[in-house]
Amino acid sequence: MKKLILSVWLVLLFCTIAYIFWHEDWKYSLPTPIPADYVEIQPGDKVNIGNEVKRREGAPLFLHFFNPSCPCSRFNIPHFRSLVRDYGNQIAFAIVVMHDKNQHSVEDIRKRFGLDTIPIYFDKNIADSCGVYSTPQAALIDGDGRLCYRGNYNKSRYCTDRGTYYAKMAVDSLLKGTFAPITDIAAIKSYGCSLPVCTK
Repeated sequence: MKKLILSVWLVLLFCTIAYIFWHEDWKYSLPTPIPADYVEIQPGDKVNIGNEVKRREGAPLFLHFFNPSCPCSRFNIPHFRSLVRDYGNQIAFAIVVMHDKNQHSVEDIRKRFGLDTIPIYFDKNIADSCGVYSTPQAALIDGDGRLCYRGNYNKSRYCTDRGTYYAKMAVDSLLKGTFAPITDIAAIKSYGCSLPVCTK
């Protein structure tokens, strides 16, 4: 009898854990609601991100839109760090924090997420300029200040699907001079956490 109770308990525990994982993935697959005042920015459009963001002359700029309170953003950090490691000599990287500066300081974010050398900005106007309204999102801007890519890093919220490394694909094609817009709906439809408060 004890074995039967233990077996039933273990099955229930396993089913509960499986349901939680499924539910979290299902929530992530739901598109982020589009804000009422949203202005869409298309690939090829010139973007004005202001003078605050430091750029290398003529070099592409990769903006990582990040919310420390968003689970999807936190899952994404190792993948983002790998992009910085692989392309940091060719592309300028910057992080745009989409959260209240009073709750998260630059020092806190650097320490918690191991982002020591990357410039960090708190400026919602940068997100508006790139048409970003959820996190995590990537925006790739060419040396002439035109938006090449704005969208998701991966189809999987854990960034584990190598076949859908969308941001990496955009960087590779831009650096090779063969850039073509990525049209996969899973790349360009905003998922993840809405701004400024994560509800997923």
